Amino acid sequence: MTVLDQAGRHGVPPYAGRARPDPAPLLPDSEPHRVLGGTAEPDRPLWLELYRRLVIGRRFNEQVTAVTRQGRLAVYPSSAGQEACQIAAALALAERDWLFPSYRDTLATVARGVDPVQALTLLRGDWHSGYDPHAHRVAPLCTPLATQLPHAAGLAHAARLKGDDVVALALVGDGGTSEGDFHEALNFAAVSRAPVVFLVQNNGFAISVPLAKQTAAPSIAHKAVGYGMPGRLVDGNDAPAVHQVLVEAIGRARSGAGPTLVEALTYRIDAHTTADDATRYRSEAEVAAWRAHDPVDLLERELRRHGLLTDTEVQRAAEAAEALARRIRDELGTDPPLTPAELFSHVYAEPTGQLREQTARLHTERAAELAAERARTPDAREYAR
Repeated sequence: MTVLDQAGRHGVPPYAGRARPDPAPLLPDSEPHRVLGGTAEPDRPLWLELYRRLVIGRRFNEQVTAVTRQGRLAVYPSSAGQEACQIAAALALAERDWLFPSYRDTLATVARGVDPVQALTLLRGDWHSGYDPHAHRVAPLCTPLATQLPHAAGLAHAARLKGDDVVALALVGDGGTSEGDFHEALNFAAVSRAPVVFLVQNNGFAISVPLAKQTAAPSIAHKAVGYGMPGRLVDGNDAPAVHQVLVEAIGRARSGAGPTLVEALTYRIDAHTTADDATRYRSEAEVAAWRAHDPVDLLERELRRHGLLTDTEVQRAAEAAEALARRIRDELGTDPPLTPAELFSHVYAEPTGQLREQTARLHTERAAELAAERARTPDAREYAR
């Protein structure tokens, strides 16, 4: 039998001994999935909880940006405008599941239950991660682009091998999809049928690089078919829609059907970080257009249209948001205690000889500095004369 007989056309071998999968079920819808403004019956408890958390999340972004400008944090990558993705991601997961955030996903981390000040510790420059990942099932905030994606795929694969009923949800921006880690994670996850969901928050820019200069694909979600997993396209500012798509993808992963790539179309209203000048690469008209599609306003209008939101509930959400803002101001307004010896903590379970040597040297040098400082300080009795 010739290759032509086997494959139907000359020079192309059969598809590795198995039927070629139909790509159609893997392709995303032609338009982003939406719930708000449609005919779906509102889920009042869920929508109200999403609204409350969106209000708190918006205030969180505003307050953390303010304290950063006051010098209390080194830098802050705001997720203002992307709160629907952040909150929906946190609420879609079961308690036993894992969240793998990027550096912009502090709000998702806090919504998952991590203490706000601990979540911001990385950006304060104190510790790489200020919280216990195992306690909340939230991996450390990841600054290098997309390196959290292989971690998520690996954890999900390990859970599947152990028989643990765990799903990993990995967050990444559109810029991260240009990294090799994105390809490696999706390829491995699909081949191993790992229970992981990849949520791409496509806010249009990788710092200043627009999406059109990153990919020529119809959408990022279309890339899923190349890995053999479903791609979903959703309006990232429609909180109920994002939640619905993620719940379905998580359920699919938990059932053993493998990973899903979800692309949420959204926009960061603020600059890339507090150190960025976004006016150099985008117009005020563009920002204004997206402000008209604000996730908080969209959900509030829809709730009021259905008569599901009272002024009392709006006030309660605002008060909860202000309480969180006040706590952030109070706790980040004081300098943290600095312990130089912590440089060597938690590097290895058992410190190496080199680490012990460096620790001893630090103690010796620090003791000498303190002795010199005491020698330079006049005795209190000198002031009494």
